[in-house]
Amino acid sequence: MIDATLIPWLLAGIPLLGAALSPAFWAHPHRLMAWSVGVSAVSLASVAGFAGFLTTPPEGLLLLFLLPLAAGVSLLGQPHHQDHRASWVMTLLFLSLGLGALASQPVIGKLFLLAIHGFVIVLLYRHHTPLWPISWWGLGAYTLGALCLLLTLVAAPPLSSMAALLACTILLPVVPFHDGHLTALTRLPGNLPSFMVLLFPALGLHSLAPLAATLPDTVAGMMSFLALAGTVYGAVKALAQSRVRLLLAYSSLSFFSMLWWCVVTTRSATPRAALFVGAVGLVMCGLLLAWQIIRTRYGDDVDPQAISGLASTMPQYAVLLSLLALAAMGLPPFGVFAGFMGLLLSSTAAFSAGIIVLVSAWLSSSWYILDLVQRLLFGTRRSDLRYADLLQTELASLVIVVLTLLALGVVPVSLFGPDRTPAPTGANSQPAGATSGSLAWNR
Repeated sequence: MIDATLIPWLLAGIPLLGAALSPAFWAHPHRLMAWSVGVSAVSLASVAGFAGFLTTPPEGLLLLFLLPLAAGVSLLGQPHHQDHRASWVMTLLFLSLGLGALASQPVIGKLFLLAIHGFVIVLLYRHHTPLWPISWWGLGAYTLGALCLLLTLVAAPPLSSMAALLACTILLPVVPFHDGHLTALTRLPGNLPSFMVLLFPALGLHSLAPLAATLPDTVAGMMSFLALAGTVYGAVKALAQSRVRLLLAYSSLSFFSMLWWCVVTTRSATPRAALFVGAVGLVMCGLLLAWQIIRTRYGDDVDPQAISGLASTMPQYAVLLSLLALAAMGLPPFGVFAGFMGLLLSSTAAFSAGIIVLVSAWLSSSWYILDLVQRLLFGTRRSDLRYADLLQTELASLVIVVLTLLALGVVPVSLFGPDRTPAPTGANSQPAGATSGSLAWNR
């Protein structure tokens, strides 16, 4: 019989061992890529094998399955170039730390989170370009997150509770603590942005789940206001962006702010919330991969306004990009729709101004995502551009993302954990245990 306390270390150890053995393939980028993807597949299989022995957290086990899947597809979608080798190895390292943080007990999980923050700070400091200069606000956000995690380990309530909540706002971004999220999606090298867009919010939701029921009314009210402000701010900023990665970064900020509002409204983080985070993170991963394909062909500083006519010249790419856009717009039967509707139906029993804000931001996301896709796929075919459809690895990565989003839209959420959403009994009702838990903030 397997000791349950060893399983988190086994889950974290597989990709860590893969990263440690990567130097053996360093001189051959194709082999290193194949090795990294294989390690991600083995990690996914190990999660499936050991999931029954793990204690199910409030948000369920879905995110634990999606992390190695996202790592694998982010690796598959990258060009086999030697400049990306370090980012492939770092993907395995972050996968190891992420699995350890999700599967371990709280104290050990915070140590994994501290290691993730440390590596991200180093990467952001070392990797910047004239197009994407170093962001001190982003570095400061992750430094603040690391300090908050340290406080949760050494301080007593209410300071530790406040520090834990602040650390969650950096991982699962909300205004005004969103600069780290924007920086990670625009400055990290290689395939890391397409993996981090799921990794960080997943870790943030996992950290927020035990705090949600203990939030005092004043803190919940403040976070609800910040969530609605972040929803509107992210949608407006996305509408004004000409750079694709910034557009997707602000779009994901708007989506994750919607999640914050639903969580603080219900005072709970359930498998429905994990479905929303996983689906949004995965669709953003797919869109970042789709844009990486364009960057591979036309350069890192390519202007999306200068690319058009891909529907007739790159038909495979056009079909998959269109499906990803439909998923990001929240149309059924994709997982984003299922997650969003599940959150709305469970967040409140009455129609409210908050729901109006969320739906309005959702409609605006349909506009700017559809506009981006329309500009790339349609228009005049340029004779001076060399068009080349998807490579086999690029095709495989996008197909896996689309099929997973379809599966998330139709598979019952209860498969990944019981839904513990409390039944509201009044406008200001709290779930069971919230009153006693809130004492931790007032000691």
